[in-house]
Amino acid sequence: MVTTDQRMVTADPTNIVIFGVTGDLSKRKLMPALVRMLCCGLVHTDSKIIGVVNNRTEEVWLDLVRKGMQEFSPEIVEDESKWEKFRSRLIMVPGDLGDETTYQRLAESLVILDGKKNAMFYCAIPPEWYVKVTDGLHKAGLANEEEGYRRLVIEKPFGHNLESARALNKELQLVFKEEQIYRIDHYLGKESVQNLLVYRFANSIMEPLWNRNYVDHIQISTAETLGIEYRAKYYEKSGALRDMIQSHIMQMMTLVAMEPPVEFTADAVRDEKMKVLSAIRRIKPEEVRIHTVSAQYASGTIDGESAPAYVSEENVSPDSTTETFAAVRFYIDNWRWQGVPFILWTGKRMKSKASEVMIRFRKPPFNLFDSHASVPEANA
Repeated sequence: MVTTDQRMVTADPTNIVIFGVTGDLSKRKLMPALVRMLCCGLVHTDSKIIGVVNNRTEEVWLDLVRKGMQEFSPEIVEDESKWEKFRSRLIMVPGDLGDETTYQRLAESLVILDGKKNAMFYCAIPPEWYVKVTDGLHKAGLANEEEGYRRLVIEKPFGHNLESARALNKELQLVFKEEQIYRIDHYLGKESVQNLLVYRFANSIMEPLWNRNYVDHIQISTAETLGIEYRAKYYEKSGALRDMIQSHIMQMMTLVAMEPPVEFTADAVRDEKMKVLSAIRRIKPEEVRIHTVSAQYASGTIDGESAPAYVSEENVSPDSTTETFAAVRFYIDNWRWQGVPFILWTGKRMKSKASEVMIRFRKPPFNLFDSHASVPEANA
């Protein structure tokens, strides 16, 4: 590890390999994030960014990267010297992910950095490709750590249900050791989400109130004004519940509800989050209608512009019943939160865009001011 100042540590130089590098996740999130991490020293300046690209020339791929930067990280392309510096780190490996020779070419493209061939494999691809890619890496010897560390990064969705998630886990662990596998939720990288732990555990005023004695209920929500845009094929299989609630929003719920970890490490935080998930009261089949709501956006107007109904979106079946709004009420059966409803909801084509965690505190037992003033606003 290389220390750049007293507060920040830069990782060793590595080969950052992105599968799905021409996709939207890479354009909107990964490439702009790598630019910022390189600028602030979180990624070593000697690191290389390797994109596995199919049916495109290197010139076409670099042009795609540049256009993506113009939209999501314009400060790089506005300065030609900065763009050239970033472009010099890019390496393209041509090939199809279903072809074993692609992984051999990938193995040959890894650069020796500080005497090692460290590599991180980021799967920004549909989940049905995870096992195929892992198998290809294994056959090419790319899971072996003799020449440097190897890491596999898997984005959500991690399976479609409990059974498929367990099956995927088993397949990955046949090739990579558990400490090599990173199952991530990019939503947790948001600064406001990370600040939840600071707000709670570095706040001697709020933390004593953070329990069933003072809290009436908690709402965690993400509202979007956008529709599904180009994601119809994915969204038809997932819907709002799988896309947002069981991943992003439930992760936020664990941060809101968890007990203080014994130390601020990944394992300690994970252990406390797991305790929250284990304490969630199961919703029986006959109770689903009581504790959940689902809906689908119709045609209307957003910000003065007409918007089509979900069933009129491109690649969506006109008979689709996929939900674009979902809400679930959970109860966490433990000492701190017994009886406090946690209401999680998300929706597309909403009136305004907002992501919120709202803590609604209990009303005082008696209001002294009924006859003298209006009813006080709720404590939230």
